[in-house]
Amino acid sequence: MADNRKKLFTAFPPVSTEAWMDKITADLKGADFDKKLVWKTNEGFAVKPFYRQEDIDGLDSTNSVPGEFPYVRGTKADNHWFVRQEFVVKDAKLCNAKALDVLSKGVDSLAFTVSRDDLNPAFIASLLQGIACDCVELNFKTCSKHTVQLVTLLSDYFKSKNYEVTKLHGSINFDAMNTMLLRSKEFSKADITELNKAAVEAAKVLPFYRVIGVNGITLSNAGAFIFQELGYALAWGNEYLSQMVDAGLDTALAAKKIKFTFGVGSNYFMEIAKFRAARLLWAKIVDAYQPVCSITDCANTVNGICKCAAKMRIHAETSLFNKTIFDANVNMLRTQTEAMSASLGGVNSLTVVPYDVTFQHPDDFSERIARNQQLLLKEESNFDKVADAAAGSYYIETLTKEIAAKAWELFLAVEEQGGFYTAITEGTVQKAIKETTAIRMKSVSSRREILLGTNQYPNFNEFASAKVKAGKVADCECNHTGIETLAPVRAAEAFEKLRFATEAASKRPKAFMLTIGNLAFRLARAQFSCNFFACAGYEVVDNLGFKTVEEGVAAAQKANADIIVLCSSDEEYAELAPAAFNAIGGKQLFVVAGAPACEADLRALGIEHFVNVKSNVLDTLRMFNEKVV
Repeated sequence: MADNRKKLFTAFPPVSTEAWMDKITADLKGADFDKKLVWKTNEGFAVKPFYRQEDIDGLDSTNSVPGEFPYVRGTKADNHWFVRQEFVVKDAKLCNAKALDVLSKGVDSLAFTVSRDDLNPAFIASLLQGIACDCVELNFKTCSKHTVQLVTLLSDYFKSKNYEVTKLHGSINFDAMNTMLLRSKEFSKADITELNKAAVEAAKVLPFYRVIGVNGITLSNAGAFIFQELGYALAWGNEYLSQMVDAGLDTALAAKKIKFTFGVGSNYFMEIAKFRAARLLWAKIVDAYQPVCSITDCANTVNGICKCAAKMRIHAETSLFNKTIFDANVNMLRTQTEAMSASLGGVNSLTVVPYDVTFQHPDDFSERIARNQQLLLKEESNFDKVADAAAGSYYIETLTKEIAAKAWELFLAVEEQGGFYTAITEGTVQKAIKETTAIRMKSVSSRREILLGTNQYPNFNEFASAKVKAGKVADCECNHTGIETLAPVRAAEAFEKLRFATEAASKRPKAFMLTIGNLAFRLARAQFSCNFFACAGYEVVDNLGFKTVEEGVAAAQKANADIIVLCSSDEEYAELAPAAFNAIGGKQLFVVAGAPACEADLRALGIEHFVNVKSNVLDTLRMFNEKVV
């Protein structure tokens, strides 16, 4: 068999990059290679149509090993990750019962958000009753100023149950700067340092509990680009680390108490590369502090410097930015690819947000689907069996390098400005993210970024406003500063607002396709226009074709159409469009589908409305809504 394989490959001589480029150049027939075949992403990356071995020659990551410094290929030798489910605790006993139930269904990581008013020994005991805390990753969050109290309660509980502390794994998500960004709360740099130091010192008795959070998910949910989320998160983590070291904490201890939470979006390969780049850069940052290892015979030290401290602990959560209310089942497809990116990227734990979170509190079905999406990756696809399956991929290795370079550039810029705390108090982070969000929103509104079921191929007959159940996020007692916040944003919201307005209207607008002339053009343009107007929730009426313009106009008016869309070929519009416009006589809005060469002449006749692939879908539909809704 081996000899046969050798013969097979010898039948195909190697082809140089120059030979490939010569062939491509010939096939392009004079067209510009960069314009035709190089994908320019919104983030500024140039993605080539093919990659070769030479693209990754000299990269350190190609010689790395999973579980070894600088951890680009993972902080562990395998690819195990924890399947997490989140709980907002209102009743300890009910939450405990549900937690025990999901633990029997594949979950091995629990995350509890606990009110400050419930922080007492009886509550913790009731919440954790029957849970084998040394077999499950436990994660907690409470009001920032009560973190130390929570750490103490947990350590006391574990001690009362005689747990061996080295078998306890989990976290407490104390992140003062995230509270500032989300809720405009007041923390001075001295306050943060004091609270961080107190939390770390309280958690010394729990060696594998990380108590300082870096919530890059806030940036992701606000619309940040991948390199921004990573670059700012690194500056965020470094701010905490430098504060704690300056306050006298042991460097290795401080680094080992920091945990990162990143969002994961639908840019499949770039998200995989992001996690690889994140570990590489954080290892570089921590190693620069030269943390001294306190264990004399530790195998993971170099000249006494602790390399374990440079391991980035990553929790990932599927982003809300691209999730929708309409055609919400598509959210399951989005979260599935996102879960694949996170798991292949080597995260330590993962939360798949249930598909219905955009319009209601997740129900049992959506939570089960979210759990099973991860279990399928483990049990059927064996994603947990291979560490860093992306290693050696010319494309992903190159993306890792490029994302790392751009994130590092941003990290250095923030450090030069005085660090992350200064950046958020001065508002530079918020300004940059909001500018990015505006760019992405424009891409969605013009369909350069597709949200299936929202700005492209909507469900023509779906009505969703009745299913939306709003909820209120609980607040805490911290003071407000007036610092600019970064609220979660969803790209679909503007389109959803249009459709909700349509649903609330006394009469649903109707767009009628006046199809006539060239068969291929009228079919294509009718399909395009039906999808276009359905994005605002209009009723659309397609037709097989009319013999005359007058026949089509009569049919549209008989159907009580509000908008008549002429669908034909560019060559025929010069004659058909004026005839249709005159036949309509201003009784309905008249639209020409396409961008014909005679558009200027048609506009001179009073024809105002054209829809085509260059139209900004959102702005155009807003204009129609003002006229017909």
